[in-house]
Amino acid sequence: MVELRKDVEFIGPVVTGFTPQGYKVGDQRFEQGLLISPEQALGWTAAGLDRLDLTEILSSLNLSPKPEFILLGSGASMLQPPAAFRREVEAAGIGLEVMDSRAAARTWGVLRAEERWIIGAFLPLA
Repeated sequence: MVELRKDVEFIGPVVTGFTPQGYKVGDQRFEQGLLISPEQALGWTAAGLDRLDLTEILSSLNLSPKPEFILLGSGASMLQPPAAFRREVEAAGIGLEVMDSRAAARTWGVLRAEERWIIGAFLPLA
């Protein structure tokens, strides 16, 4: 497992390390995908990049007000989600940033240190 910096103050949950397939948030391990907001971190068994469901993501995290954008971790490599998902996110008035899941998890910590009101949806690493 890889450990991340612990000398920075964060607001809410932050990814502190990686497991072979998933993530570590504080002392909790998430061996599959991860949904994360400024208020909570949840295990996520997404059907895959080609079957992302914005309604499921938003209702699982139940964040108010709605987030500025979704930080989407697409798995072990950077892959774009389907155009239909992008259109759905745009229609909801939410931005979308896509990168591989490890980069997204690291970026999450930087953006939360800036107190950005965002959510993360990180697919499994393997």
